[in-house]
Amino acid sequence: MDPQRLKDAYQKLQSLDDRMTHKVRPRAGGALVRPSPDQLEQSLRELAVYTVELKEVVQELFLAFASKPNPAS
Repeated sequence: MDPQRLKDAYQKLQSLDDRMTHKVRPRAGGALVRPSPDQLEQSLRELAVYTVELKEVVQELFLAFASKPNPAS
C-alpha cells in the first residue's frame, strides 16, 4: 500500500465532500413545489459531476492499496 497515494485520495474525497455533498443530498421533508426543467437540469449536472469525481477517488483508493510505497516517502 502506498500511504501517500492513500492520503492524497482521502484529501480529494474530503474536497469533494466539502464542495458538492450539500448540493446532491436530498432535502429533508421533500420539495413543496415542483422544480423547473432548468432546476432539474442543474441538479442532474451537479449529480453527474459528483458521481464522476467519486468514481475517480474510488479508483485512486484501489490504486493506493495495490501500489507499493514510494521509496521517497
